[in-house]
Amino acid sequence: MKLEYPFNLDQQKDKSYLVSFPDIPEALTDGKTKEEALSEVLDCLTAALEGYINERRDIPQPSLPGKDQKTILVPPLISAKLALYQAMCESSITRVALGKRLGLSEGAIRRLLDLDHRSHIGQVEAALSILGKRLVVEIQDVA
Repeated sequence: MKLEYPFNLDQQKDKSYLVSFPDIPEALTDGKTKEEALSEVLDCLTAALEGYINERRDIPQPSLPGKDQKTILVPPLISAKLALYQAMCESSITRVALGKRLGLSEGAIRRLLDLDHRSHIGQVEAALSILGKRLVVEIQDVA
């Protein structure tokens, strides 16, 4: 599950810049300058994806970027947490039930799904394993 979302960066009439994500319409941010707007891209995307988890909605898959679109790669820990959330949805397992299987509290599972919480990747990996998933990390050269 590679999560690299395309986004648009559009200059507005007032010369500010608006960032929008075609796959995640709730993710919007802006800045007075292009640099300011771009500095908010990851926080904006993360907050919107957190909203999908809180509302128990499916995480949208990223589309291929258009000609004038930039992309943002979701960091590995956040990608792993999103994969865990999707696996839980697919398995129809609750936080309480997963916690019991892992020997953790529901609160600990809630933190594993919190995109802003600095969870240990090993705990996310263990939870994915219980759900029949395996975490794989890939390293690529920067283009």
